[in-house]
Amino acid sequence: MQISEPSIEAIRFNEQGLAPAIVQDAENGEVLMMAWMNGASLRDTLRTGRTHFFSRSRQKYWMKGETSGHVQEVVSVHVDCDADTLLVKVRQTGAACHEGYRHCFFRALDEAGEWRTTEDRLVDPDEVYKKQ
Repeated sequence: MQISEPSIEAIRFNEQGLAPAIVQDAENGEVLMMAWMNGASLRDTLRTGRTHFFSRSRQKYWMKGETSGHVQEVVSVHVDCDADTLLVKVRQTGAACHEGYRHCFFRALDEAGEWRTTEDRLVDPDEVYKKQ
């Protein structure tokens, strides 16, 4: 996917140079995760066809699946009306969530006001993200 530099410059990144990116399954519309992108991660996402992000907590640039092998193939990239939020439609391989679930939204509020796990874990994160 080719994109011109002015197209990337049109994105309204926040004070930290980041924009939220919502990642959605291109086939069924399921929201898989939300992460942050900076200019470099957006450029590399478009250049490689695989998602790249910037972790605020680790202060680190990363490619989805670089450790786990659970990659996201980009189908399309969209920007909202304010040009400050990205929507990335992907074909997901394996778990999108670092906790081993298909998506990051595996907990839902129940009638008692408690967060309950609503999905089955696909992989054990301790096995996928072994310390080397």
